[in-house]
Amino acid sequence: MNSGIIRIGLLVVLGVVAIVFYAMTFVVQQTQSALVLRFGAVRSVVTEPGLYFKLPAPFEQVTLLDNRILDLDLPAQEIIASDQKRLVVDAFTRYRISDPLRFYQAVNNIPRANSQLASIVNGTVRSVLAEASFISMVRNDRARLMNRIRDEVNREAARFGMTVVDVRLRRVDLPAANSAAVFQRMQTERQREAAEARALGAQQAQEIRARADRDSTVIVAEAQRRSDEVRGQGEGERNRVFAEAFGQDQEFFAFYRSMQAYEASIKPGDTRMVLSPDSPFFRFFNGPNAPRREGGPATPAAAPAAAPASPAVPAAPAQP
Repeated sequence: MNSGIIRIGLLVVLGVVAIVFYAMTFVVQQTQSALVLRFGAVRSVVTEPGLYFKLPAPFEQVTLLDNRILDLDLPAQEIIASDQKRLVVDAFTRYRISDPLRFYQAVNNIPRANSQLASIVNGTVRSVLAEASFISMVRNDRARLMNRIRDEVNREAARFGMTVVDVRLRRVDLPAANSAAVFQRMQTERQREAAEARALGAQQAQEIRARADRDSTVIVAEAQRRSDEVRGQGEGERNRVFAEAFGQDQEFFAFYRSMQAYEASIKPGDTRMVLSPDSPFFRFFNGPNAPRREGGPATPAAAPAAAPASPAVPAAPAQP
């Protein structure tokens, strides 16, 4: 009976000791810092991770703060740039708690810190971007402007125990109504440039075609002239060779030319000629040695002009 009571008493004592021990200890993680408050006043600041002791509540309380980088997304706001353009700016901020004691004394908790820091960032963004033009924000000096905003916000945030890691401009754009007008103007400008480029290309193409046609005409004319010269030289050479060859035997020449005239004029089909039977044109119908009739032998002029040219042939040997 007594042993049972003693056992229960020991268990009760151990339970009370465990509860008191739990109430007098607290753990600080690697990503945290702690403020030990005694009746609302800060007794100590703990920045190293580990197990720590304090007086049980309500004598002392512990407030834990996050040491990691915290995000603050700002609502979009309209500003007027130095070139009098209305712009919609969307920014965000990254910061950390650098001085837990000052942070607690100034803003007490993270929601109030976010509200205070948002007003600082919005005011700084508005004042800095008001001195810059729209082109510098979106193209030339964006990085410099963001660094300037970060530095100015840092000077203000240091009073609250915070350090701003970065301030970024997520979007800098014209309002929706202005964007449509600007887009339409840009589209019209690009269409005008495209029309000018097409007109210039058509003009250059026409010049190239005209130059090519002119060069082609000149080349063809020059080739035709050269061809006529070569053909004339060939004709002259052929006539000279014919003259030399057939001049050696005039009777054979008359016979050869008459054969050409017969071939050109008497063709299969409906061939009609109105000539006298004793015409010199039919002289060689009686044989190659037919006597010359009155009116003279058939001469080269009697051959039709359409007779095909024949290659030069050697002169026939003189008959004995």
